[in-house]
Amino acid sequence: MPQNSELIHSYKGVPFPTRVSIDQLSALDDFEAREDDVLLVSYPKSGTHWLVEILKNLYCCTAGQMTLTPPLEFQDPSKLCELRNLPGPRVIPTHLPQNMVPRQVHSKNCKVIYVIRNPKDTAVSMFHYYKQNPHLPTVQKWGTFLDLFLNGEVVYGSWIDHLLSWERAETNGNTLFVYYESLKKDLPKYVQEISSFLGLRVSEEEAREIAKRSSFREMKERVEREKEREKPEATHTVCALTSDRKLIFRKGAVGDWKNHFTTEQNSKFEALLGDRINSSELASNVEYEC
Repeated sequence: MPQNSELIHSYKGVPFPTRVSIDQLSALDDFEAREDDVLLVSYPKSGTHWLVEILKNLYCCTAGQMTLTPPLEFQDPSKLCELRNLPGPRVIPTHLPQNMVPRQVHSKNCKVIYVIRNPKDTAVSMFHYYKQNPHLPTVQKWGTFLDLFLNGEVVYGSWIDHLLSWERAETNGNTLFVYYESLKKDLPKYVQEISSFLGLRVSEEEAREIAKRSSFREMKERVEREKEREKPEATHTVCALTSDRKLIFRKGAVGDWKNHFTTEQNSKFEALLGDRINSSELASNVEYEC
């Protein structure tokens, strides 16, 4: 049992950090969506901040503005109405499974971008995030954390359940699935794919420039410079569980799982998740190294 397990509670069978209040999760059906909203969805530690950076640069190059909101589930229920006055398009990050997002996201046909990262690297990244984050239970041993991850006993539950909730949903073509590993291999190509999905236009040259400004290395170096200039009490816009840039932007590597998984642990992963991953078209196309 992890230390400080009281930092986790459950809603509809899914574990959440206690900083996500049950009142807020219950209030989400009152959220007023707009047709130009863009929901940026991912399982934790799958590249949310990177996609935010890409979208910032994309909108800056084309549409001129976007409004990045705090994560949907980390809002104060009493302040949900404040989102009504924000200028659009609103880019709204969330780690929620499909059945927990506000109903109007679907009825208003909002655009959804879902970022998929291979679950082995995701597990490693989450382990380091848990290990040093005071707002999450303390799990010091990698093997202990991996068991929790495989059993869906970490925040936001099972990786494969989360992915399947979005893969199997009827979204009328309004959901774009993007692989983290593909972004690493050919970012300019996917900048153009994302821009087309959002109804924006960029040339090949503009896509290359956006990709350059949005690279993981550029982003990490920039936020480190910004950290040196900001006030001590400042917090990061997207991550509501920590403002520690070392936890938010660790390595961003593809294939780092091989430095953590033993042969036995890899076999256990395949035994517990292999069949379910193979039954999902999206999950079975994940790359585990580049």
